[in-house]
Amino acid sequence: MGQQRILIVEDSPTMRQLLVFALRRLKGVEIVEAQDGMDGLRKVSNDHFDIALIDINMPVMDGLKLIRLMRSEESLKEIPIVVITTEGASEDRERALSLGANEYLTKPIQANRVLSVVKGLMKLS
Repeated sequence: MGQQRILIVEDSPTMRQLLVFALRRLKGVEIVEAQDGMDGLRKVSNDHFDIALIDINMPVMDGLKLIRLMRSEESLKEIPIVVITTEGASEDRERALSLGANEYLTKPIQANRVLSVVKGLMKLS
């Protein structure tokens, strides 16, 4: 099956580091980081990923726009998307999910929660 690939789209280096640290516990995954929605779109369009973790509030292109663009693209439609955000309001959650996000996690995030969500969406045991 080869390596599973995870894309983290997050403008905060600290948050990216935290996510990478948590996800490294998964065996056989490759983690790629993008620092904003544009960067994320470029990476996800040129490469294969098994899951994307996307922040909402980012410069250049926000996470919601990235999700909308990914879901309108035939080749990216099926990629599970986990939103990671400080926006805890239910309307933010509903908007992200209605645009096609699979899961919505609010910061501060727990490593174990991220791991269980990612494992579930990637169907890892």
